[in-house]
Amino acid sequence: MDLKQVIWKVRKRIIQNFFPDRLAEAWIDRLRERGVRIGEGCLIYTEEFLNEPYLVNIGDNVGVSVGTRFITHDGAFTSSGGRDSWRAIFGRISVGSNTFIGAGCTLLPGTVIGRDCVVGAGSVVRGTVPDGMLVIGNPASVVMSARAAGQLAARHAHLLDVSGLSAAARERAIRAHFGIDGGDAVGGGDDRGGAG
Repeated sequence: MDLKQVIWKVRKRIIQNFFPDRLAEAWIDRLRERGVRIGEGCLIYTEEFLNEPYLVNIGDNVGVSVGTRFITHDGAFTSSGGRDSWRAIFGRISVGSNTFIGAGCTLLPGTVIGRDCVVGAGSVVRGTVPDGMLVIGNPASVVMSARAAGQLAARHAHLLDVSGLSAAARERAIRAHFGIDGGDAVGGGDDRGGAG
């Protein structure tokens, strides 16, 4: 581990412990230093910008959830010639503005996701996703427009507005919604509330 990496880890730990709201901003600064082009107003909660971060372009107001991987090369069929030889197929990845990428997604080389899209958690995306679409699955496929998905979500029984709440207030609101006492262990129960 070089000195730059050690400094970043120490900086990250200090920010996490004393300034949690600044962590997302600091992480984006770090990704920009590595070459990722990131627009304004983004929230990025993944560290998975593998070997060629300079091949990734992210628009404005994009949300990227934890565990999402940006894979910019594929060496599966092109490696040959021994230890010192390595060839791969490379591709840029582009994410349009106002797009949300769910947890644990994989974006493969050459992926272009349009503006105003939603990528469902765990999806594996390759190719082009048109503007305004919801894609899910492995391989990811268009299910409906993101607008239609938003209209469905707006009527969901568990849709909660936790905007602007502190972490403690957010937890209290969610616990109250699901009827979970403050003393209960986190995570025990089904999605209807109460003890499963």
